[in-house]
Amino acid sequence: MKRLTAKEEEIMQMFWKHGPMFVRELLAFYEEPKPHYNTVSTLVRGLEEKGFVKYRAYGNTYQYYAAISDKEYKRSALNDVVVQYYNNSYTNVVSTFIEEEGMSVDELKALIAEIESKKSNR
Repeated sequence: MKRLTAKEEEIMQMFWKHGPMFVRELLAFYEEPKPHYNTVSTLVRGLEEKGFVKYRAYGNTYQYYAAISDKEYKRSALNDVVVQYYNNSYTNVVSTFIEEEGMSVDELKALIAEIESKKSNR
């Protein structure tokens, strides 16, 4: 899956939080100074080309909506990081948290318990 730019991710966050919208509705969520309508429209069309948003046509205007969930995007982004920086090993990721970020043994045990609980509830 392709990565989002910061501006694209900002728009996707709006769709994930507020649901389907027209470009003019997206503009309402920006703080002043608001970007120009055409700028936001171009970004949204780019997201549509990348497959992140789809649209419904209402005459000559389009209502856009997220084609993927934020959970799907986060999962894909995390997987890309694990592949690129941790030799495709979640063990290496956890080791980094323990060594570099000071994750305690108790936190690790709690994480393992949470994972085991989720697996048993499936």
